[in-house]
Amino acid sequence: MESVGTELCFPQLINTSCRKTIRPHLEAMLIYMLLSSISLFTVALNLLVIISISHFKQLHTPTNLLLLSLAVSDFFMGLNMIFQIRMIDGCWLLGDLMCSLSLILASIIFLASVGTMVLISVDRYVAICYPLHYFTKIKTKRVQLCVCLCWMFAALIYSLLLKNNLQHPGRYNSCIGECVIDINYIASLLDLIVTFIVPITVIVILYIRIFVVAVYQARAMRSHIAVVTMKATVKKPEMKAARNLGVVVVVFLICVCPYYCFVLTSQNNVYTTSSVTILIWLLNCNSCLNPLIYATLYPWFRKSIKVIVTLEILKPGSCRTNML
Repeated sequence: MESVGTELCFPQLINTSCRKTIRPHLEAMLIYMLLSSISLFTVALNLLVIISISHFKQLHTPTNLLLLSLAVSDFFMGLNMIFQIRMIDGCWLLGDLMCSLSLILASIIFLASVGTMVLISVDRYVAICYPLHYFTKIKTKRVQLCVCLCWMFAALIYSLLLKNNLQHPGRYNSCIGECVIDINYIASLLDLIVTFIVPITVIVILYIRIFVVAVYQARAMRSHIAVVTMKATVKKPEMKAARNLGVVVVVFLICVCPYYCFVLTSQNNVYTTSSVTILIWLLNCNSCLNPLIYATLYPWFRKSIKVIVTLEILKPGSCRTNML
């Protein structure tokens, strides 16, 4: 049987330290290896997306700028995962202040990611439902402004909602080595509305509208009905892009919904990070899945990976390489 000292997060603090979750050595090693691999994979893949869209001029499109914002949020989420790995055994070793900062930064990154998903849905909605107005309404500078506002809004709202955790770090800890999140009822409700209910509602409504237009187009083509107004015509690449980004959105919903279902059904507003570890990691895994989706669905991403890995990106004029 393990001694008491080895079961504590801080063995030197016998009376005040939290206890570790003791696992067999092989199981613990496998868990750490798996989660470390996911974290590093997330960081590396999203870094490839960031380099690809930033470097190659042909990829500087409004839609890809939104994918860039999503990749940036996923990249930082991957870095945050590295800090969360140590929580698997139920111990937070970085101190109360870092616990609060980690929570706030993760919340800001996540809300920015959700906001980007909404912007992606709006982009596809305009492209499919109002194709003639797309290039007049969706301009690069407007998209850049929307992305900046999205990140600023995320930073502002969580700085206000979670400021109590920064002012009194560790206030609700029952022992040293615990990382407890304190969210009052109003903040929790606002968080739920801003990060889940409103964005998901907007995304679903927009994609239902896109689906309706797509079905109408398919029926019109099958029945050989001539489309008189150009407003109703949707180009094949635009429809394909909508379908591809639809996959990104659906995967996002699958990863996010379990966590918020738990929040909705939970009876109290104080959560230890260990109590929702599995749901948080499922939510985080979305950041790893996005670049895998790009690699599967976007030829330009596969081509850019080849150029980056073979170091052709270092050649003069590589930014003008044909990626499409």
